Amino acid sequence: MSVKSDLDIAQAATMTHIREIASKLNIDEDDLELYGKYKAKLPLNLIDESKLQSNRLILVTALTPTPAGEGKTTVSIGLTEGLNKIGKQATVVLREPSLGPVFGIKGGAAGGGYSQVLPMEDINLHFTGDFSAIEKANNLLSALIDNNLQSRTRSLGLDPRLIYWKRVMDMNDRSLRDITIGLGGTANGIPRQDGFNITPASEVMAILCMSNDMADLKRRLGNIFVGFTTDRQPIYARDLKAEAAMCILLKDAIKPNLVQTLEGNPAIIHGGPFANIAQGTNTIIATKMGLSLSDYVVTEAGFGSDLGAEKFLNIKCGYGGLKPNTIVLVATIRALRHHGGAEQEQYGDVSLDRVKAGFENLEKHIENAKQFGITPVVAINHRTGDGEDEIKFVQEACAKMGVKAVVSKGWAEGGIGTSDLARAVVENIDEAGNDFKPLYDWNSSIEEKVETIAKKVYGADGVDYERKALLDLKRITTLGLDKLPICMAKTQKSFSDQEDLRGRPRGFRITVREFEMAAGAGFVIPITGQMMRMPGLPAVPASEHMDIDENGVISGLS
Repeated sequence: MSVKSDLDIAQAATMTHIREIASKLNIDEDDLELYGKYKAKLPLNLIDESKLQSNRLILVTALTPTPAGEGKTTVSIGLTEGLNKIGKQATVVLREPSLGPVFGIKGGAAGGGYSQVLPMEDINLHFTGDFSAIEKANNLLSALIDNNLQSRTRSLGLDPRLIYWKRVMDMNDRSLRDITIGLGGTANGIPRQDGFNITPASEVMAILCMSNDMADLKRRLGNIFVGFTTDRQPIYARDLKAEAAMCILLKDAIKPNLVQTLEGNPAIIHGGPFANIAQGTNTIIATKMGLSLSDYVVTEAGFGSDLGAEKFLNIKCGYGGLKPNTIVLVATIRALRHHGGAEQEQYGDVSLDRVKAGFENLEKHIENAKQFGITPVVAINHRTGDGEDEIKFVQEACAKMGVKAVVSKGWAEGGIGTSDLARAVVENIDEAGNDFKPLYDWNSSIEEKVETIAKKVYGADGVDYERKALLDLKRITTLGLDKLPICMAKTQKSFSDQEDLRGRPRGFRITVREFEMAAGAGFVIPITGQMMRMPGLPAVPASEHMDIDENGVISGLS
């Protein structure tokens, strides 16, 4: 019997009009800004700050993933279905997918199997245009920068060699990482080096996700650091009078998007930064919206506890005044085999020895959650071919750490398959005595904050700084940005900055090669290893397997 693809399941579903989904959250129909029958924008006046601490916030993270990911979004959606199945009012709050992974290697980010958000094709493609608005706002600032360089009467004196702002595009295109612009004569501008980042890496994306309201959004846009003048004076977006126009382009993008799960429960999707090169969480506004409208909110942070979750807890919670009630750690037997030494062609081979060897990776992620004052629940995201002995070992090993591990079958069974997980999560919130606390004080020095993350979260022995990083540190301190939180850019494939070190590496050091300043978003970005903010496509892109027929029906989208 053939297994239905995620797209087959999504296209076979009968969707409910978004008005009915909104009614489950007691949202008046007049408050909806409809994008067809199944999508709507939500106005910011629905946020009720008084409910943020009384309702329950559940953060979903994962162990260190294999390249294909371990189903964190699927578990987040499935857990929401399960909570509703056991009589709890729950909403899932997620990030929007980027077209880079959709057409590259990882595929979409709308969940999978019977734990999906709908309409799947729309969410994975252009959705409600938020990414396009972010691109345009980012590139408007780029155009204003080059226009000012060209001006003879209104020039700010920007040094073309010291401009740090880049253009963005939501596609994997390695050829645009470093480019030369302004060629072809004086009418075409001032020649200079430039480049593109992928849209999820744009500071405008980060700013949208860190903003609490429209006024905060405009203020943060004005604080974007652009570069230096020829006499080394800093220039910000506000000096170019760019922030208001940029904010205008984002007037609709700031509003969260309401859609539905496969079982007709509410889902809010908004913002989409990656977690290895940005903060990896949805918007503060979307999370607050969920907490204002629902008793339980399930949200996720990209990759493992060392990336998205660390940034959620140390950055987002600080700016948003958020306090998660528990953490769900997603693990798969496949990933444990991987960390135990299995190569890709061996991922499907049952091996208790490899799972035992790989468990130390999950062990470290559990320890990370506990460092933040939270005892997590482990969700074993079940896959065909998982051995019963392998599952039993994981559950027993977790129990020895005082952690409950529950098999989650959301992909195959939806809410029925995650009801046990839902009950364990509710029990954890009610009885575990979780008391979230951030890991470092923002007022510490940058070096202290980076070292805290490297030693406590990654397990490193220490941090080394290359010459450029040391120069950047002086510049950041001179600009008065050294009291901002830290957003590490690091590979998602390892606790270390070397992607081939699996499991739980020991005896390693983290190397910071440079820093970037996100003054508008409100954090400093140490860049480690070979991290790039414009990915490339794989040898065989996912786009090659996609098609659309004469009726507009899409196939091959995952």
